[in-house]
Amino acid sequence: MRNPFVYILGFLFITWASNGQSLNRIDGSGIPVDSLDYHLQRLQTAANVHGMTISIVTSDSVLFQKAYGSRNLSLELPLKTSHNFYAASLSKPLFAYIVMKLVESGIIDLDTPLVEYLDRPLPSYEFRHDYEGFEDLAKDVRYKKITARMCLSHTSGFPNWRYIGKTGIKMNRPLEIESDPGTQYNYSGEGIQLLQFVIEQVTGKNLEELAQGYVFKPFGMPMTSFTWQERFADNFAVGHYKKRKTLERRKRDELYAAGSMDTTPEDYAAFIQGMLGGKGLGAEAYEEMFEPQVRIHSLQQFGNNRFKTTDQYDPIKLSYGLGWGLYFTPYGQAVFKEGHIEGWEHYTVFYPNHKIGLLIMTNSSNGESIFKEVVELALRDTWMPWYWENYIPYNNSK
Repeated sequence: MRNPFVYILGFLFITWASNGQSLNRIDGSGIPVDSLDYHLQRLQTAANVHGMTISIVTSDSVLFQKAYGSRNLSLELPLKTSHNFYAASLSKPLFAYIVMKLVESGIIDLDTPLVEYLDRPLPSYEFRHDYEGFEDLAKDVRYKKITARMCLSHTSGFPNWRYIGKTGIKMNRPLEIESDPGTQYNYSGEGIQLLQFVIEQVTGKNLEELAQGYVFKPFGMPMTSFTWQERFADNFAVGHYKKRKTLERRKRDELYAAGSMDTTPEDYAAFIQGMLGGKGLGAEAYEEMFEPQVRIHSLQQFGNNRFKTTDQYDPIKLSYGLGWGLYFTPYGQAVFKEGHIEGWEHYTVFYPNHKIGLLIMTNSSNGESIFKEVVELALRDTWMPWYWENYIPYNNSK
């Protein structure tokens, strides 16, 4: 259960700040809360972001938290920060935290090949739901090299999803290893799913049980789950296509660490607070999560540009840790993660040195078009690798 005193303090801070005070940003400058609010509303309207929430937190306070726009345009319902969102890939760093809890307990090792945790060699193992097809790897012995570290740092060698290959999308494409495990960054939901399966075998618990025990209950996240819950039924937002059309809310009934989680902006902000405060893990485990595991040289994270290399991100040392992306500003390290699927676009970034973080959650396919400006406005961070993320600003003339 969250401490209500923290939220009272956060509310008082916002009230106090809006009467002439300001929020401090990473470069030491301040922004008046009423000015921040005004410009966020302006951006949301100008870019036609159907609904968005902004949370700015420290490890023990909510400095700013507000919703803009609609929960459901068709029904003309306003959005609140307590509404349930589909989290998309914001689930991945939460899963990484669970894995690090197991590493700290000695249940799994980051560098032991995953096949050693299974009773039978991986290709002949009977996988459930989305795990079918691993027998496709039988003739590629590189699968024996894949470790938990590789899965969490997206260096397993797998594509994001098996149907998305170097030659385009093909729905019946067999699972393939595109690059030698451990050698280069290639964002992969398949790698996360493989690690989930191994973790469930090793612990004898499913993902939801692990998440409830290690994250949801300790962090105070009562409206978060890896599967749809009936308690969400009267409290959910729907996603929106770019031109206002609403999407039917999918009620997921299978557990996917790579992206089946539902949450609220308030709940996920509590998780970011936990990351800033070093909650639940020892300092060594946190240091490992936020330590660069691989440098990133791809022009963009997804699409054909993921195969093109560049040195343009070298000044910010764009990298990946365990479950989190990393880059470096003149004011210290930035830790980030995005979430993206049709109708839902999210981004979070926090700064361990400054103990401050930002969470943007939108139920709109136009959301990413304002992420660059929001990060610059709220935090004065001009180093975010927005082109790599394909966060093209809504007013970009090119």
